[in-house]
Amino acid sequence: MTPPDITIAPATPDDIPTILALIRKLAEYEKLSDRVIATEESLRRDLFGDSRYAEVLIGRFEAAAVGYALFFHSYSTFMGKPGIYLEDVYVNPAARGKGVGKRLLRDVARIARDRGCGRIEWSVLNWNTPAIEFYESLDAEPLKEWTMYRLDEVGIAKLAQS
Repeated sequence: MTPPDITIAPATPDDIPTILALIRKLAEYEKLSDRVIATEESLRRDLFGDSRYAEVLIGRFEAAAVGYALFFHSYSTFMGKPGIYLEDVYVNPAARGKGVGKRLLRDVARIARDRGCGRIEWSVLNWNTPAIEFYESLDAEPLKEWTMYRLDEVGIAKLAQS
């Protein structure tokens, strides 16, 4: 049974200030605040503009926005199916343990199912034990045989010019 005081809904352009505030709270939690350069304008362009690069669900508890999930499509060549990459899932510390995070992930899973996706993937910082335990409680499995790599803007520019 779902508590009636939790709602999950797709974000609208009116939610942009809330999304940015939650992104900043996530960055603070992950000790990465200095890396946040997103702006309301960049979120408006990339989430609601002509080319939409990601989608956001907002989690509310007792009508207050307390969390979000930001995701986008990926593609598995081996499965021949789309997938979803969950870039962020975050719930304010005061609202944790109330079911908001599980509901956010459940709704992402329902979107994946309804769109014929073969998987949902995400990353978690190695030190984030509470998140790891939460994900494992949902039967998510770590992919120990894979290592994530990243090119930042400098690396992209350097490779593109080579």
